[in-house]
Amino acid sequence: MSERTAGGQESKARRRLAEQLAAQKAAEAKRRRQAWLGAGAGLAVVAILIGVFVAVGQGGDDDASNQAADSPSASADPANPADPGAPSAPPAPQLPEGADPALGTKPTVTAGEGELKELKVTPLIEGTGAEVKSGQNITTNYVGVFYADGKEFDSSWERGEPATFAIGVGQVIKGWDQGLVGVKVGSRVQLDLPADLAYGNDASGGRPTGPLRFVVDVLAAQ
Repeated sequence: MSERTAGGQESKARRRLAEQLAAQKAAEAKRRRQAWLGAGAGLAVVAILIGVFVAVGQGGDDDASNQAADSPSASADPANPADPGAPSAPPAPQLPEGADPALGTKPTVTAGEGELKELKVTPLIEGTGAEVKSGQNITTNYVGVFYADGKEFDSSWERGEPATFAIGVGQVIKGWDQGLVGVKVGSRVQLDLPADLAYGNDASGGRPTGPLRFVVDVLAAQ
């Protein structure tokens, strides 16, 4: 083989080697670009997901805030929170239609004056309902105090429930039977009872003795 031929073959081999090296470098560069592109796309997806989670979280906070604002406790005074251990107030009585709203509040009852010898009925609020008849069952709220000093001994208000009983038939003390018949439903009356129309003067039975004063609200009669 001549030197010229050998030189030509060597030159071709070098070119092929150079082409192979260039192809490898190009392939490697392409792989790197694809890797970078893939990583960039992954980061973009992560960023999008983070944005979505943040938005959802903020929306959830808004919903929670809205629910709190709609809840009844949202308007409560934080300086005066309800005490779950505190006794609940007695419910307001159900008043007859058209009744004076004052019947929804417990009256203040004071002591009487002078010597009481007979039944005295004093209207405090005039009702507009039907008159109570003997033999009917009536529903009342009442406060009872000693006539002499005004000290309370009984009250349906403290029990949180009106009292219902038959009137005019001896089921209650005489002063009630005599004083409440003819009173209109929706009325508030003051009954001053001498001892003989109340529980008498005998303290052995544990009942209040002497003259008594009652303030009675007539809520219903049937």
